[in-house]
Amino acid sequence: MDSQLTLLKQICSLPTAPFAESAVIAFVKKFVAARKKLTLESDAFGNQLISLKSPSNLPRWVFTAHMDHPGFVAEKMLDAKTLRAHFRGWVKVEYVTGTKVRFFHGKKEITGKVIDCQVEDYDARAVPSSVTIRISAAVPPGSVGMFDQGVGRIAGKKFRSRACDDLAGLAAALAMLDELHAAKTPPPSPIAVLLTRAEEEGFIGCIATCENKTLLRDTDRVIAIETSSEQPAAPQGAGVIIRVGDRASIFNSALTYFLNTQAEALAKADKKFKSQRALMPGGVCEATVYDLWGHTAASLCVALGNYHNMDITKQKIAPEFIDVADWQNMVKLFVRLAQTGQDFDGTHSPLKARILGRYDRLKSLL
Repeated sequence: MDSQLTLLKQICSLPTAPFAESAVIAFVKKFVAARKKLTLESDAFGNQLISLKSPSNLPRWVFTAHMDHPGFVAEKMLDAKTLRAHFRGWVKVEYVTGTKVRFFHGKKEITGKVIDCQVEDYDARAVPSSVTIRISAAVPPGSVGMFDQGVGRIAGKKFRSRACDDLAGLAAALAMLDELHAAKTPPPSPIAVLLTRAEEEGFIGCIATCENKTLLRDTDRVIAIETSSEQPAAPQGAGVIIRVGDRASIFNSALTYFLNTQAEALAKADKKFKSQRALMPGGVCEATVYDLWGHTAASLCVALGNYHNMDITKQKIAPEFIDVADWQNMVKLFVRLAQTGQDFDGTHSPLKARILGRYDRLKSLL
């Protein structure tokens, strides 16, 4: 378990922003290269697909997370101490103005403070498009910047970092692959992890994957992984969340039911395992996109605090945070699904059989 948490810390400490995910991709390439049963391919848009070698021709299970987080990309130095940068992703402008930032160029880290924001209309909400930053040293164009809220660390039951969305989801998928890779026998169904780009700018990498049709198959069972803004009905500490839908849509009913049955079975076998089932309307996730393009898609997530680094209580930028046990339970459920996915036939037949059983017992009373 310690190795899983190390992986979580490492990945959530990587610099990333929409369309600027190179550090994450480099980490993924090293991860795959160190594990001989894994293969890696990418599409023309830079989305990455990790596959666990399998002799099976059953429908494949694809766990998918995005590699970006709201952040900055350096444009040009206006003078020796002033940088203009693009801001990408959705964060309210009032949180960004005046906040501390950190840029990354190779092994060099350069700190600064946002002094001005140019605003654009993003879905009828004011967000920064271009920012001016008072910087401690020159920043090369294209360098990634993030809110200066520290690397991944654990304190008590919580994990905090400048980015959990969706690097913590990505880390959970890799932790699953690590466990499956170490097993003596492969899972009954083929397993893959799809990592997409620029989700925070409107699912751009995900849409490209669906349109391009080089990484996904029509028969795939797609599980979108997220850290989703905490909701009253789905609090932190109550377990991994079977996300039935988001602010825009409801996900595949049969697959969602299957996830729930597997979580219930896991809870009987593992008394420490906890799960919950909820609509998470705090945003829209990639499961909606996969559903729109005709894929059988559902979603699993953990509850996220300070969504997009916005501490709404203090009205300022702060570290994102998740519950450590929730994240560990998500990894457990991923592994369970990899081991039992062959039992899902794409329909509601188990639920229908359960309902008909009661009907057969009582229909004579009608």
